[in-house]
Amino acid sequence: MMALSPRVFAILMLLGISIFVVLQMLAQSPVPPTRENVKTAVQAPAEDTGKRIAFSFDDVPRGPGAFLQSQERPGLLLEALRHGGIEQAAFFVNPGRITESDSDAETVMRYAGEGHVLANHTARHSRLSAVSVQTFLADIDAAEAWLLGRPNYRPWFRFPFLDEGGKNKAKRDAVRAGLRKRNLINGYVTVDASDWHMEDLALAAAKNEKMMDWSALRDLFVESYVQSANFSDELARRTLGRAPVQMILLHETDLAAMFVDDLAVALKADGWEIVTADEAYADPMVDMEPDVAFADGTRTQMLAAERNIGSRWYQRNDPKVAKKLFAERVLRE
Repeated sequence: MMALSPRVFAILMLLGISIFVVLQMLAQSPVPPTRENVKTAVQAPAEDTGKRIAFSFDDVPRGPGAFLQSQERPGLLLEALRHGGIEQAAFFVNPGRITESDSDAETVMRYAGEGHVLANHTARHSRLSAVSVQTFLADIDAAEAWLLGRPNYRPWFRFPFLDEGGKNKAKRDAVRAGLRKRNLINGYVTVDASDWHMEDLALAAAKNEKMMDWSALRDLFVESYVQSANFSDELARRTLGRAPVQMILLHETDLAAMFVDDLAVALKADGWEIVTADEAYADPMVDMEPDVAFADGTRTQMLAAERNIGSRWYQRNDPKVAKKLFAERVLRE
């Protein structure tokens, strides 16, 4: 008998359930509805990079997901990264979620041990618009205290919720100054399809014992991120006159563990080259600090806003649009 990896076994089980569910539904209805040298470790591209993209994961360690046991997810995610040819992803860590009674520290070190890199996401996932500058910087410092000296540490900081101060420019600029003082660069993103929201919708469906089409869920996940990557590529070309290396935002979710290799395959088929997080943050865009009325969202969106470029929001990041698609395609409602 051929041995199956845990990830393949888990996905085959879910697909088996999906087939059973779809057959049931069809029977019911005839119509299926060092800090300074890290930035220069890779030579910064001076011109259009073409369609190149790197991967990152926020909120590490993340709480229980919809379908996998917490101890299963890291191994399945690492296997998916290997299978998808993603040699170096960035994991943005919230060390305040790590306790002595869990294995989360070992999980984070496991990611680093596989060649992926670790960066700062605040200790406790503070939202800048909701706290003072002093509280926010203290949360950054608490995360740095845990991260410094760890293998594959990078001096990158990503704002939780991609909230860089909203409409409060004084707060935005104070934190930017604080990051410079700490020799931290903004670990911005350019590609987002709100996987966290898709995970929330799946959690709610599971809690309410609704039947889900797993093949449709995978396809929706993959399709949304490929679309978002191409949307950001086109927006960057309109805004900057070139395509920077894109940075995709994902979270350490069950859906990512099950589908990220499918996403990598689809991106490659669409003409994308998967590169390292180091290469992404060697792009000249890393030094840009857009001066916008509302500092929130992807770096591409904020640069487009600064230059008054229209059509800069990817439609499926609207929760109403995403919820409707999930209901139609995954729940077949």
